[in-house]
Amino acid sequence: MEILSLNRNCIKFLQHFRPGMLSPGVESLVQAQQVRHRQTKHWNPKFKKLRKLKFVKMDLPDFNEKSSDLPKEELKKRMKERGYVPPRPWLERPFHISCTGGIFEPYVPPEGDGKKSFISTAGAKQKFEFLEKKSKSMLAVRKIRGYEEDFDTDNFASTAQDIYIAGHKYMAAKDKHKLREYITERCYPEMMHNVKDKTIHWSFLKSLEPPRMVHARVTDVISKENLFAQVTVRFHTQQLLAIYDRFGRLMHGSEIVAKDVLEYVVFEKHISNEYGRWRLHDKIIPDWLPPKQPAPITYQLIEETVEEEATTETPKQLEEGQKKLEATEPEQAQVVASSSASSTSKPNATAI
Repeated sequence: MEILSLNRNCIKFLQHFRPGMLSPGVESLVQAQQVRHRQTKHWNPKFKKLRKLKFVKMDLPDFNEKSSDLPKEELKKRMKERGYVPPRPWLERPFHISCTGGIFEPYVPPEGDGKKSFISTAGAKQKFEFLEKKSKSMLAVRKIRGYEEDFDTDNFASTAQDIYIAGHKYMAAKDKHKLREYITERCYPEMMHNVKDKTIHWSFLKSLEPPRMVHARVTDVISKENLFAQVTVRFHTQQLLAIYDRFGRLMHGSEIVAKDVLEYVVFEKHISNEYGRWRLHDKIIPDWLPPKQPAPITYQLIEETVEEEATTETPKQLEEGQKKLEATEPEQAQVVASSSASSTSKPNATAI
């Protein structure tokens, strides 16, 4: 053992020398490497099984093989061996219907509503037509109460007004996350259309008439158990609205002049959903309503000033112009001399 330790120390010492500095015999001794032989294997078979489990045999797939070339039975067999689910001939994607795509059986507002009293002939006719259409609404209200026991038409009108105010307030503030809690996904793009780069000042002043429910309908979507309820509420209110463009110019409305607004707003709820809530869905615009005037677009008036075009001449052009002037100077001198001579030879003309 002492001899082996001495030999190792000698080899480590000799390795610091460059090749060629030592004799060939000593160099061969330095380049000698330790070789692992069979007898160097561990003799204790205690962990032989565990050492064997360190190596796992795997069936590597044939990457050059195409699945389309294999028969269906062989492909199905391999997928079962590997624990794969066989592909389906159709594609299924889950989707959630949170609101309807429009208004089913929309309410038709009577012409002249808000202007004619119930005492007049037109007002009495409107009241009679409302009573005729009230039977279907009462059946719809009864069905809504089957899912929402505390539903009351009088209390719902005030709740709908709170939803209406909150929705418009968050729209003016451009709070997209809060706005989705008060309006449906169908109403969201209509309310947020062309709002970018605009400043909106909106405020609710008062109700000229108490809000009331005028229409209610319930319908099913896809299945009979999936029910949606829509309730139309009449609002006659006084509001302030002013819209400014990105340059701060007034586009529509006024922050001083209040306007009387008569609206028929549709609220919707997924009553089959236990966690459904009433949200603003759409506004009914009657056909007899005159079209609104477009917003006046203002522009900045810029005075047109005529500026003289400055001629920029290159040095080459200036040299050419100087040569032309020098060439024309003697010709102009001859013309002046001839004109003076002719004037002296002729007699002075007398006025007749």
